[in-house]
Amino acid sequence: MAIAYPHFIGSQKSAMETGMISSPSSSSPSRPPVILTQDELKKIAAYKAVEYVESGMVLGLGTGSTAKHAVDRIGELLRQGKLKNIVGIPTSKMTHEQAVSLGIPLSDLDSYPILDLAIDGADEVDPYLNLVKGRGGSLLREKMVEGACKKFVVIVDESKLVNYLGGSGLAMPVEIVPFCWKFTAQRLQMLFEESGCVAKLRTYQNGEPFVTDNMNYIVDLYFKREIGDLKVASDAILRLAGVVEHGMFIDMATTLIVAGECGVIVKDKWDSASHRREVFWPPGNQLIHLLGSLKFPLEFFGCSLHSSNSSGSSSLTTYCAAVLLGRTANA
Repeated sequence: MAIAYPHFIGSQKSAMETGMISSPSSSSPSRPPVILTQDELKKIAAYKAVEYVESGMVLGLGTGSTAKHAVDRIGELLRQGKLKNIVGIPTSKMTHEQAVSLGIPLSDLDSYPILDLAIDGADEVDPYLNLVKGRGGSLLREKMVEGACKKFVVIVDESKLVNYLGGSGLAMPVEIVPFCWKFTAQRLQMLFEESGCVAKLRTYQNGEPFVTDNMNYIVDLYFKREIGDLKVASDAILRLAGVVEHGMFIDMATTLIVAGECGVIVKDKWDSASHRREVFWPPGNQLIHLLGSLKFPLEFFGCSLHSSNSSGSSSLTTYCAAVLLGRTANA
């Protein structure tokens, strides 16, 4: 999906000072709107998430198309000397290979049982920051790593927002042992019969079973209706012999960052009086126009609204500039 944003980025003053746009008095012709692809929006959200990273941290490195941008950014900041003494704990073999290629020092949970921060994507997010993860096949390692973090920042685009887990109609993965997988799949399907569940073994294009990094299989569950209490559903799944782990990440995310047609939304979990809810929008009269295109109401997030007319470093518009011009707000 391509998203149109104006070429000017951040507040006009800050943008002119950084050379991102021309002065209004400039004789140069006006430029057409810049078109942002879905991947560019993911990159914008990932860069925002990396602002939470500080030197000396032990980090959980997520897996997937959005998390990849965050790992790339961390590697870039390490090369620039803006981050130091970082240790990464990868959530998949793929992320391990990426981090090694970027020169990010790595370790494991045996050496660092408590992590400072993890950044990762999600396949679904409900209004309470519960997640479905694992459509990329890394749910077990992701849950182990992200469950050991003090702070877990989740990055998604707005297509991943759902009213309830399973609401997208797409897969809710369950990692199982290969032994008698048909038996386990059948029991999983029967467990959620009232929700219209269909259980399917995940396969490669050649029909062979998909194999996780842990040499297990994945059964994808598809629901036609809500599955009810998530914790009850979680316990029921995990009680089945043959199940290794499921893709519901309940009460784990502490911060959600959403990139969408109207900007970047940041929501922190309700946990204290310091709870922060912010929406970063393009400046000026675009706000009224953009409000009409929201896929989900702001009430989904419990958000308040902030026009990006102050420091550009924490606005969507500055991050758009960073992506498009190869620059960052704090570069």
